[in-house]
Amino acid sequence: MSVWDDLDLLLDNPSSLTVTSNTRGTIKEKAGFKVEEDVSALKNAIEGLGTTEKTLVDVLTQRSNAQRQLIAKAYEKATGRTLVGDLEGDTHGDFEDLLVALITPPALYDCHEVTGAIKGSGTTESTLTEIFASRSNRQIKAMSEAYLEETGRLMIHDLKSDVAGDYGKALLTLAEGKRDETTSVDAAKAKADAKALYEAGEKKWGTDEDKFIDILCTRSVPQLGQTLVEYKNISKTTLQESIESEMSGDLEKLLVAVVKCVKSVPAYFAERLFKSMKGAGTTESTLTRILVNRSEIDLLDIRAEYKKMFGCSLYSHLEAEVSGSYGDALKQLCGQED
Repeated sequence: MSVWDDLDLLLDNPSSLTVTSNTRGTIKEKAGFKVEEDVSALKNAIEGLGTTEKTLVDVLTQRSNAQRQLIAKAYEKATGRTLVGDLEGDTHGDFEDLLVALITPPALYDCHEVTGAIKGSGTTESTLTEIFASRSNRQIKAMSEAYLEETGRLMIHDLKSDVAGDYGKALLTLAEGKRDETTSVDAAKAKADAKALYEAGEKKWGTDEDKFIDILCTRSVPQLGQTLVEYKNISKTTLQESIESEMSGDLEKLLVAVVKCVKSVPAYFAERLFKSMKGAGTTESTLTRILVNRSEIDLLDIRAEYKKMFGCSLYSHLEAEVSGSYGDALKQLCGQED
């Protein structure tokens, strides 16, 4: 049975969309942290003849994001240059992107990823889907504030001019960051919602997308968990299967991502990581974003799900797929072999 069909998981697992502790990260505050020593090591690594990439990896992947912010401030004070500027000047490609991501505050990093996804000639829907399906209200609010500070514009307005149709409607609902966050579950409401979804989809000729968007993008995560169980009781198929057979394109992908994140955020990210390394090329931007973003939240859980779902460890898959200093840095964030 696929992890996505096992609804028993739902009833005893707190979702990482609602859990705010960061005890499941692979990266912790470094004990005995001395900012001056780190600044001096980075300065020598960057200013010497040829950049010492190993030092950059050792320092920046083994400090918490809060500690990296202190390093960046002290670095600028000591050199009169920004650490981001120096890294961009001295490294390149995926390795540069990863190091810059590491010294960017999480909310600002999300905001840069959203900007990158809507900039230019096409929109990268898969990035927007991943971010907005998997972030809590608190993370979305922090990202919106960072966006406003960075661009002087409202993130929701920029998204509005970039996404359209039912996909746009669903994404904008999520991007408002107003999902109900009560933890209690109303069983009668879950039954009623499940019935409404069944009647809006499988039971009907043509699908009432608005009903799916309204329920899946606004109800609390525990409430949706119960709704998924009730749906299976009514329909005999899972809601995910129903969405996959009733819808298509970006809306289908977004609503399936929402359902998967209700079931298990770590399993959702494990699958995203696996797909980014499967096949002919590796999608480095996805690897970078997930490993940086989840390294202080739930990367230990993602690793456990990865092993369970794909039969090999995330670490060994990274070892086989990515190389050089970029690969070393990703493996440091990942932590170790499972």
